[in-house]
Amino acid sequence: MATLGEEVLPNSSSKKKKQQHSMNDVRGVLQQNRQFLDFFWDIAKPDQEVRLAATENLIQYLKSSNKPDELKYTFKRLVDGLAATREAARPGFSLALAQVLQCFEEVPLSTVLEHFYEKYNLQKVKKKLVRNAAFGNFFGVLALFQSGRLAKDPKVLLPCVQLLQSLAAYREHLKDLPRKTLVDILSEVPESTFEEVLFGALHSDLTSAFTTPEQLHLLLVGLQKFPKVLKPKKLKKLLGTSTVITKENIPKLVDVLKMAAKSVKKEQHLPEVALDVLKIAVKEGAFELFWEEVVEHGLMEEESGPCVYLCYRLLGAALPLLDNDQLEVLLRRNIMLRYGDHVVSNQPSDRFKFAPEMETYVDKFLESCDDSEKQLTVLIGFSSLTNKGYPVVPSTWKVVRHVSLIALQKYIGWLKNMFLMPNIDSLLDFSTKRQKENQEHPDTIDHFVFRQRKWIIPRLTSIIENPLVKRQESQVMDIARFILFHAFFYAKKSVSDIPEAEARLSVPLDDRTRSQMADAFFSLLFNLNVMPVSREGPDADTIKERHVSGVMADGSLWIHCMVRYADELLSHRKSIVAVKPFSEEQKDAWARMLQHVEDLQKKSKKSSSMELSSYQQLLLLVGIHLFKTPLESMELLNDIQNCLENALSKKAKKKKASTEPEWVEVMVEILLSLYSQPSKLFRVLSKNVFKNICPHMTKNALQLILNVFDPEEEQSEESAIVVTDEKDQNASEDQEEDSSTDEDSDQEGAAEEGETDDEEEIVDEDVNEVFRKQLMDVLQGGKAMGGEDSDEDLDDETMMAFDKNLSSLFAEHKKRIQAKKDEKGKIRMEKILRTQFKTKVLDLIEVFVTKQPDSPLVFSVIEPLISVIERSMSSESSQLEQDFLRKTADIFMNNLCKNKKYCKDVSELKDDLHDMMERLLKRASKQNDSSVALYCFSATLYLFKVLRGGNTEQPEEVKRKGSETKSSAQADCLGFLNLQRVTLLYGEALQGFMTKRNSPLTSAMFLDLFSRFSFICKPLLPIIMKSVKDGARQHQQAQACGLLLKSLQNPSLSKSLSPPEWQDLIKEGVTQVTETLKTMDEIKIKVDQQKLKNCFDLLNHLIRIIKKQKLDIALDELSTVLQALNQKEGFGKSVRLEDIYWNVMILLGFARPKKEKTNSVPDVAPEMNNTLKKKKKGFLPETKKRKNRKKTKPAEEQKSNGREDKVEVSEKQGDTKSKRKKNKKKRKLELPEGGAQENKAGAPSKKAKHNAEDKQNWKATTPENGKKKGKKAIKS
Repeated sequence: MATLGEEVLPNSSSKKKKQQHSMNDVRGVLQQNRQFLDFFWDIAKPDQEVRLAATENLIQYLKSSNKPDELKYTFKRLVDGLAATREAARPGFSLALAQVLQCFEEVPLSTVLEHFYEKYNLQKVKKKLVRNAAFGNFFGVLALFQSGRLAKDPKVLLPCVQLLQSLAAYREHLKDLPRKTLVDILSEVPESTFEEVLFGALHSDLTSAFTTPEQLHLLLVGLQKFPKVLKPKKLKKLLGTSTVITKENIPKLVDVLKMAAKSVKKEQHLPEVALDVLKIAVKEGAFELFWEEVVEHGLMEEESGPCVYLCYRLLGAALPLLDNDQLEVLLRRNIMLRYGDHVVSNQPSDRFKFAPEMETYVDKFLESCDDSEKQLTVLIGFSSLTNKGYPVVPSTWKVVRHVSLIALQKYIGWLKNMFLMPNIDSLLDFSTKRQKENQEHPDTIDHFVFRQRKWIIPRLTSIIENPLVKRQESQVMDIARFILFHAFFYAKKSVSDIPEAEARLSVPLDDRTRSQMADAFFSLLFNLNVMPVSREGPDADTIKERHVSGVMADGSLWIHCMVRYADELLSHRKSIVAVKPFSEEQKDAWARMLQHVEDLQKKSKKSSSMELSSYQQLLLLVGIHLFKTPLESMELLNDIQNCLENALSKKAKKKKASTEPEWVEVMVEILLSLYSQPSKLFRVLSKNVFKNICPHMTKNALQLILNVFDPEEEQSEESAIVVTDEKDQNASEDQEEDSSTDEDSDQEGAAEEGETDDEEEIVDEDVNEVFRKQLMDVLQGGKAMGGEDSDEDLDDETMMAFDKNLSSLFAEHKKRIQAKKDEKGKIRMEKILRTQFKTKVLDLIEVFVTKQPDSPLVFSVIEPLISVIERSMSSESSQLEQDFLRKTADIFMNNLCKNKKYCKDVSELKDDLHDMMERLLKRASKQNDSSVALYCFSATLYLFKVLRGGNTEQPEEVKRKGSETKSSAQADCLGFLNLQRVTLLYGEALQGFMTKRNSPLTSAMFLDLFSRFSFICKPLLPIIMKSVKDGARQHQQAQACGLLLKSLQNPSLSKSLSPPEWQDLIKEGVTQVTETLKTMDEIKIKVDQQKLKNCFDLLNHLIRIIKKQKLDIALDELSTVLQALNQKEGFGKSVRLEDIYWNVMILLGFARPKKEKTNSVPDVAPEMNNTLKKKKKGFLPETKKRKNRKKTKPAEEQKSNGREDKVEVSEKQGDTKSKRKKNKKKRKLELPEGGAQENKAGAPSKKAKHNAEDKQNWKATTPENGKKKGKKAIKS
């Protein structure tokens, strides 16, 4: 008999012996090891990690066991699994087979090939199993290839290739998988094997290469892999031409590429055959021919999406394959115009957009390319693709992060040159179809230039804003100086020291462009302020270790460098002129600002301080805003300078001017005004400055911040929020500038529709009696109400005057409507801006509470913040209001109430704090919302902590005297807390909670009070104890029980009481619970159950204390009340409540009775019998019912068993179920009297009878009899 290592040839005479032998081996394996078989179950599971782990464990097991029968079974089982019906199982078995073949090289591949030849013979398999057999053959060949041994065994390689060729006919099942596998095999085969073994087998595929994409791909892989075999002469014999890209082959290539494009429509990627065609075109030097004839004149003319997207993908894939000259030509082709039109044109939301994929192609090219010239060519090529002057690529294109420093510098130079001297002819400009149709007047050159400059400005700033871009400080400074110069200055003459003044503008800058550059510059300042230090310079590492941002490598501030550059420009008055020249006062403010900055720099050199740095940055920022808002900035600058002089001078402490405000107050006002600005840099610097002035804050300065949240102050004072009406300005700009995309026009149309809808709504609201009266007056004045012949009495002049009056009336009415609409919009916008401003100012509150938690001024923040929370909870809940409320509550709870640091010395404020605590407790009791009451109560706990923690150390005298001065020591430990007053306050709140029906207070608040300050629990216990019985409602009584239970569980309470007091307390608790249980007449609603539950929990704790501590307390009355409670109505409805009740009764010595299971069916039997007699609608009469002749029991025996009752019960229950179940019940009712009730009398059922007979017959029958019975069953 052949072993596993020998080659077994197919022999029909030995098939039966082989099958018999394999069956014996399988039985042996099955009987030996269950763990071994579990590997194959795991290989078929859908989880990939489980499959891989099972494959690895199987190989390790086979290596360790070293049993031939298990190895043979492994191959058999894996081959059987190649055609599994589950999709995840097929690749799992294929991979496992490949790994096993790789590890056990002694097993020949021909043996495995023979296995699945016999198993999955496509000629002999049934028609239903053709699909599984095709998959079995394919995955078998794939396993042989993945084992890495197929290329080394030519005898097996050729049959596998031939098998894959035959499997290509089953495309409906396998698609193009056989051809792809054939290409993969071809790429791994050595040249000699290809020439000697495979060339003859693949001759037909290579000859018909232009038939299908797979065959063309096979040829191209052969040309790349085996150029010595497929020489031009041999290629000419195969194709008729010595090269692939020829004019004769162009139509065939176009057809094949169209098929390839449509085949990957769902996958949305570049077909491999298209990439190989592109590579062979570049290699044969026929790229221009290929691109022009195949791509532009072939694929692009096809209007289908897959072909057009294939052209775009070929464009992206061609970038790394071409030299610089070819790239320049390619990026000026029509394909670029087609791509730009695709990006700009308005498309449905579900339509595929290619721009992100093209960005990926360019990003990969720039990352892998080392040639700076090619990088620059691609960047300029895509930046030159414009739609009416505006480039197609976004201004924040992220691909620049891979550009080298040389290419980046040249790209920046190109952008600056295009800004100064726009060259429209060098751009690849286009217009969309809709733009051409809607274009009434031709666009001017100025319009093109404006749109291009509008894109160049953010393009330059994004190079600085993107932290991933590799740039130098000189490049950053170059961009910043360029934007600053052209935003605020222009040159009359060239200056050699200033490069920006030497360049000339071919098209002058308009006001809109300068405004955009000014906004871009101040946005750039913010990014410079947060930009980390570059690696240049000797001090860069030291600065970087300190995590300082906003400075250059030499340590100077970026914003200071900008101010110095602006000062240098101002010094050249004859050659360089400011767009808005400074007045004499502004010049003095500018010079004074520079002097202050210089003084601060000198001080910072002596002692480096963040305080001086923040002051310096604030001065520089406000100073440079003189170029944008000169009047406002000059006033702010003067105020800041005066404040700094008072703050930093040594004589500031001695000066006390009663008429003038403190410098801190003035600085706070300045910071608040800066917070109202839209600039984020202003807010960041203002916050840093406020951190420095926090230690110098006064009550008036803090009140200025709190006034922002006071609605009365908003109404009495002039608001800092100003809503500017820029509608006319924006409308004029929109008229001058067309939208860059068709989407803009659609959005404008939608906005106009929304405006018209609003106008119609307002018209409906505002058509009032006054307008009707005016309309009637006009109509009567024109004699329109005169009668039927009134039109004949009016001449032309009167009709014209009448029409004029009507038109003027409606025009005035429309103006009033528009004015009301504008007023409403202004009010709404002002409300939004005010809420945003308040949200920003909350940062100052948070900074102050965090930086100065031990300041007495913190107490001034408590009540205003609670007022803010109250108003926000009662107002409209927009998303902005919700964010404001959430931020306020977070600051109040986390930064204030839960802060571990607080003011220690409150000796002068203790009376005020007690008064505030009283106000807050009363405020909490009057709230309508419990969540607001929680914030008030939490504030009282914070004040409680502050007053108690003012003096926690005991004096030395108390420590020496010991127990004699225990009361005085306790009083000292309370600090500045007036325990009597505080107890009275909390007692009133607790009394209100227990007596009022709708109290906003909750038991969780008092539990928090008791847990944090346990000493106040003792004086408040009488109120709780009394409320157990005398609470306003059942709910309050239940809450009182819960509070009493938590109080008794506090160990500090028992320590503070003497043993007699403790016993009296426990006794009083038992008495109160007993009395309140006596009042329970019935348990109907959920509140009653909750009260009983809390009472039982409290009793459980009390009785355990009595038993454990052996207290002399009688429980007889309680036992009597509890026994009577069990008989009350509704007591047994809750199982949980009954369990808690019996826990208490067991402690009292009672045993819980066991429930007896009672059958309730006989109770309803008479009713069921009556209903059985009624004739149901749709039932057959007794004469028509089918009789069950097998049952011979009399009817009397059936009725005595009570089966009919059960049948009728089930029938009554089935009335509420589905129709199918009803029919089943009806069939049961239709059984004769001798059929259904026999089982109850003791006779076995039909199923049980047959089971018993089958067991006896199985024991008695022989194998022959079993076979005969099986044959008879099959025939039947």
